[in-house]
Amino acid sequence: MNPLLRVPFEIPFTQIQVEHIVPAIRELIAEGQRNIDDLAEQSGGERNFANTILPLEESTVHLENAMGAVRHLEAVSNSPELREAIQTIEGEVSAFYSSIPLNEKLWIALQAVSPEGLTSIQRRCLELQIDGFRRLGAQLEPELKKRALEINVELQGLCTKYSQNVLDATNAYELIVEEESRLAGLPEHAKAATKASAEAKGKAGYRFTLQAPSLSPALTYLEDASIRKELWQAYNARATDGQYDNRQLMRQILTLRREKAHLLGYFTFADFVLADRMAERGVIACEFVSELEKATREKFLAEHEELEKYAGRKLDPWDVGFYAEKMRVALYDIDEEALRPYFPADQVMNGMLRLFEKILGIEVREIAEAKVYEPSVKYYEIHSDGRMVGAFFADWYPRESKRGGAWMQNLITGGPQTDQSFAPHLGVICGNMTPPIPGKPALLTHREVETIFHEFGHLLHHCLSEVPLRSLSGTSVPWDFVELPSQIMENWCWERTALDFFAAHYETGEKIPEDLLARLRRARTYRGASIQMRQLGFAMVDLVLHTEFDPNIEMDLLARANEVLQRYSPIQLPENYGMILSFTHLFAGPVGYAAGYYSYKWAEVLDADAFSRFKEEGVLNEATGRDYRLKILSRGNSEPPRDLFRAFMGRDPNQDALLERIGLT
Repeated sequence: MNPLLRVPFEIPFTQIQVEHIVPAIRELIAEGQRNIDDLAEQSGGERNFANTILPLEESTVHLENAMGAVRHLEAVSNSPELREAIQTIEGEVSAFYSSIPLNEKLWIALQAVSPEGLTSIQRRCLELQIDGFRRLGAQLEPELKKRALEINVELQGLCTKYSQNVLDATNAYELIVEEESRLAGLPEHAKAATKASAEAKGKAGYRFTLQAPSLSPALTYLEDASIRKELWQAYNARATDGQYDNRQLMRQILTLRREKAHLLGYFTFADFVLADRMAERGVIACEFVSELEKATREKFLAEHEELEKYAGRKLDPWDVGFYAEKMRVALYDIDEEALRPYFPADQVMNGMLRLFEKILGIEVREIAEAKVYEPSVKYYEIHSDGRMVGAFFADWYPRESKRGGAWMQNLITGGPQTDQSFAPHLGVICGNMTPPIPGKPALLTHREVETIFHEFGHLLHHCLSEVPLRSLSGTSVPWDFVELPSQIMENWCWERTALDFFAAHYETGEKIPEDLLARLRRARTYRGASIQMRQLGFAMVDLVLHTEFDPNIEMDLLARANEVLQRYSPIQLPENYGMILSFTHLFAGPVGYAAGYYSYKWAEVLDADAFSRFKEEGVLNEATGRDYRLKILSRGNSEPPRDLFRAFMGRDPNQDALLERIGLT
């Protein structure tokens, strides 16, 4: 039997073959279409929540689970054959999902459901479904509905190609350095990793790639500026020319997004995207970014002036990270590399789990005998109150077949069932952390530790959801709220009582010495304004592209993007700077973080503020943790995000905690 037709909770990834994908997905599309047609054509009796909304919630569950498995394989085990299969069916999948809110009879049926007698969660679900159908074109004339469907299908194909170009351009590059003398300054672990990488490719010398564990140490520590320059330029030129050029794809994506927004009655794509989010409109998001910029700019300029004074010269882009690290060591006597021995990856993972078992009242068990899709992947179960509430895979190390970055993906959504039982949730957390090398475990940077905590926060938001409706469960919240449960987790990486759960020298077992921790904390706000300004630049270029772009007006998109980014950069960007052409957050999906990158900063305001309650009541306080789990993690989108925040904090959020955390107050 085709394993994708009914994906079990224990997903048999190793049994899923490329030839299974197209026939299974087509069969599940047909099944989903039958469910939608039956629901739309249903006759007799009044429309109510039980006979209309609940069947709609479940109508595509098998297709969603199958596509979740396929998309995961695409992200972690990409191959030409897998790509071809996905490209074959992605347009059909997009067309099917896009057709649901355009179904006239279903639209009429939804509007016929009365809110009278519904619970608050049911009423919210009904309201959001109706609003979602309206926003996606339910009220359009037939010809316009057809065009909306065409746009969605075309967008999916263009975005997939954009993402593949970035992956291929990243993997196409390598730099072989033959002379060890040119590696002066590079930490020993990084040098060993580059040597192992070269040997794995059958080459002599030291091999650098554009993947983060290789690139980041090189830009931070290599004294040879010519190597730093070559790597920096190569990284920021990905997907800018040749067969992987994303220029035209970006223009096509922006054009279609703009047309879609106009078709659906919105002035800009940003207004369309933000209509159901906390910011509500593009102009409000722009104002939010601009206000933070104003609060940051003076300190930002002073930080760069101080760095150039330390370096004794005007800096090039590939110099900033190098001199910033040297200056950090000089000011705070703290070397990021000195922290690595205290953060062996397995120990970090296990300690983090024990930490949040205590705070949140859960139990996490590693299942060593579980079947996984890659030897380095681990599998865990989450238990609470005598039942398994969720499970997850943890996939932390880079592979050439794996996309870059770090992420969490929902694989199966469970929760309370109509028969009063509870179905567990399933997810996966992925990253591209520093891998182990022969003779040593994977030793992480403090920032990589924060990333693990961040993705685990998303995972907990998914797996601890107690919402009985799939569309409101877990991370199905407005995107400017979804980063709160992830970003708040990073705060525990700075607290002594929390660090003692997972930070100990891999050889001696010694905890992080107090003086080293004190220096790390003092350095926390180091160049905080520069880091914030970089994020604000990404947020603003996103909003500018999705508010002012007009295909009828001649515009060099790369030049315009760089013009915006330059305002937020302390150094002059080169003319061919192509970061925007590999910005997968914005262009790897039909929506993704498009017009929503500001969400990271929006949620950072929320997370800094929310963590202030833990600081006041105790960062290991179990009562506070249980309240956080009850009022945020378990609630999904069952209430408006502002109400959830108020329930936990007792008030509306403010920016003071964030500005203090990054040293701006």
